[in-house]
This record gives sequence, structure tokens and C-alpha cells, in this order.
Amino acid sequence: MSEVRVRFAPSPTGSLHIGGARTALFNWLFARHHGGKFILRVDDTDLERSTEESMRGILEGLQWLGIDWDEGPIYQSQRLDEYRKFANKLLEEGKAYYCFCTKEELEEMRKQAEREGRPFMYTGKCRNLTKEQIENYLKEGKKPVIRLKTPREGKTVVHDIIRGDVEFDNSTIDDFIIMKSDGMPTYNFATVVDDYQMGITHIIRAEEHLSNTPKQILIYEALGVPLPQFAHVSMVLAPDRTKLSKRHGATSVQEFRDQGYLPEAIVNYITLLGWAPLDGEEIFDVRKSIREFSLERVSKNPAVYDVQKLTWINGHYIRSYDLDKLTQAIIPFLQKKGLIGENYDYEYIKKIVSVVREREKTLVDIADAMTYYFKEVESYEEKGVQKYFTKEGVVDILKKAAETLKNLEPFNKFTAEEAYRKLVEELGISSSALFHPTRLAISGRTFGPGLFDIMEFLGKEKTVARIERAIKFIEENIKG
Repeated sequence: MSEVRVRFAPSPTGSLHIGGARTALFNWLFARHHGGKFILRVDDTDLERSTEESMRGILEGLQWLGIDWDEGPIYQSQRLDEYRKFANKLLEEGKAYYCFCTKEELEEMRKQAEREGRPFMYTGKCRNLTKEQIENYLKEGKKPVIRLKTPREGKTVVHDIIRGDVEFDNSTIDDFIIMKSDGMPTYNFATVVDDYQMGITHIIRAEEHLSNTPKQILIYEALGVPLPQFAHVSMVLAPDRTKLSKRHGATSVQEFRDQGYLPEAIVNYITLLGWAPLDGEEIFDVRKSIREFSLERVSKNPAVYDVQKLTWINGHYIRSYDLDKLTQAIIPFLQKKGLIGENYDYEYIKKIVSVVREREKTLVDIADAMTYYFKEVESYEEKGVQKYFTKEGVVDILKKAAETLKNLEPFNKFTAEEAYRKLVEELGISSSALFHPTRLAISGRTFGPGLFDIMEFLGKEKTVARIERAIKFIEENIKG
């Protein structure tokens, strides 16, 4: 195989959607597997809808996921002269023509098609205009579009690596527009010119573009240039098997990032949307994907988006992540919650992260679970209050606990646990009768890291103060 050259060509009219990220990733994996080039091209010819903010978000999303590019970003809006040059070549060779039909004329053609019960297709009214007619229209100041002369008979076959041969009757393809009256190229024409000039060998894109492919093949043939290979990956559907949309929750890479998902987890998950490693494992790093990736093993069937599975995968990565990387990743979330400022004790945060992460599935969850290490307990879980603070004798038990801890030296998780075990024996109670209300008192929660880890992180003064505050709460609100 000659050098593989693939591209990802987003339109900067919105955020980096999970489906777009999957397309970019598959192109990137294919290029890296073959030692080829991954090109980033920006389809920004829709000047009204394209925004710098969207483009910035797409670039940041790709970089955050670790998808780097070898060439680009190349902007279509800066290549308008190239499209006009190729369009003029087709005009000169009689393979395209000027069309001066007005909106009103086209609307009448559309109505006529409706009356006859057939799909609208351009009738080819301007296909055989004489040179004199064209000159006269141009002198009158009319601005034409340019249409490609398409064959009326036969079939156009898309040889698709994933789907096999897909046939399209040429009779269903009209003389479509390749250049608009404002001098801007249409999507299909700009795409072909770009892919040809950039030497793209494989076009890997979403299934929804399959219907564009016969038109693009006709443009390649009219230009007399070689075809790339096509591979159309299946759609990403929502759990109810409808088209994925905002109503199904987060759908963009930026949203997942802001919700506390790790880039490695997202890359792992979206790789599974239509492909899997040879051993069928669901947790794997990108190096394995690069080694094993092939288009022949990409599924034809729609991939179903499952945020629960993504969250499960993310939880795995959180537990196995390098502790320093995880700590650095959590700091912005702690700052957003107002738990820390610009200056903070990194080592203290790192120690808390090391024990908190075992139960949590996202960075948001971790930040939430760390709240009581930085802020006083303002409320207690209602189910915990009912289960532990209403029990007979709980106030006396907590008073004994506070007194024991107050006199404990040195104070750490080992000495605290030893003192609590002794207290359980002295009081003749179960360990749960002491441990559970203490946890609720010092954290406001019924679950979390080890009780004595929490005590050590909080220190003696805060631990005792929170137990005493809980005693006061019970006496005033429950026992009073």
C-alpha cells in the first residue's frame, strides 16, 4: 500500500459531537496503524454558520482526546481560487455548464414534479444553452450557478470497504450544482477537489455521507482523477435506536469533559462504537487499538450509544489512573466548587484523591465526595439520620467517642482505629453502632473512604468538633 493519507473534515458550526469524534478517531487509528498521515481540514464554506468559537472547540476537543494531526488545519474558505479553477476546467471541457434558472423557475419545476408524483430533479433546462445565450445572460448581470453534466443512464457503484458494493441508478441523480451563484463551492465539489489535491487515499466517514458518494464519484470521473477508497462507518444511535440528539443527554466531547470524564475513557469507549480488539476485551489502551485497527473489522450495524457503559469504563480509568495525573485533573473541579482557590496544598489533595477515587466514576463525583474535607458539614443525609441518629443511646456513644479522641495522642488512622475498637469492647456494643454514626457526624454521608482515613485527613480538632456538632444536632432536632 502506498502512503495512507486520511482526513477529518469537520464543519465549524457546532461542537465536536461524539459521532464526529468517533470518525476522527477511526481515521487517526487507521493512519497510525499504517504509518500514514492524518490531515485536519475545515469545511468552513458555510460562512454564515461557521464560527471561530466552534472551530476552537473542535480543535481543543481533538487535542484533549489525544488525536493529533500531521497536516492542517487547512481551511476551505482559503482555497476558493482552487475550486473556481477546477470548475472552469469542467466548463471548458463541456462537462459542466452555467445555469441561469431563477428561484421561481426552479419552484415551478418542483411543483410540476409534485403534480406528477415524482421526486424533484432539475430538468436540465440550461444544459444546452448556446455560447451566445450565455453571453447575453452574463451581460444582463445574471449570476449563474455551475452544474455538472451527469449521465442519464447506467449505474454508479460505490466500492465500500465496510459495506461492499453499493449501486446507485444514474437516472436518480440530476445535474447537481457544483458552484453557487455567489462563487462558493458546494460541499460535494469542494470535498472532491480537496481530497484529490491533498492526496487522500481513504475516505472514512459517517454512513450519512454514503448518499453523497455517487455524486462525488461522478465529479472525480469528470475531472479525470483517480478515486480514493471509501469506508462508511455506521451511525451512532441513542439507546432507543433513534438518532442521537440533545434530549439523550450529553452528546459532545466538551460536555463529557466538563462532566468529569477522562479522555482515555472516552477514546476507549468510542473505539468500541463499531469496532473491538481481537480478544474482545472492553478495556484497552490506544496503543492496542493502533496495533489491531482495520476497516474490514468495523461493523456495518449501527452502534448504540450507552452512557452507562461509558461511565463504567470511566470508573475503571479513574481507579487505575496515575495518581498525579488524576490529582491534576481534579483540581479545576475543586476550584469550580469553590473548595480551593489558586493556592492549595497539592499533597493534601493528592492523599484525599488516593482514597476517594475507589468508589467514584467521574471527576465531578470525586470533587463532590471531597467536599467535607474542605468545608464544614452543613447537613446530614436524611436516610443516615433516620437510620443512625435516631437510635437509642447514640448521643452517649458519640460523647464517649469525642472524649476518647480528644485525649488520643498521637492522632492518626491507626491509633484512632485502635481506640475505637477498645471503646466498642468497653461499651459492649457492635462496631457499627459506633462507626456508622461517627461517619455520618464527620462527613454528613453514609458511605465513602475508610472512616479512619477520613479522621486522619481531618485531624483531631476537626473530627472532635464535628462529632460534638452532630451531638448538638441530635439533641436539638431528634432527642429534644
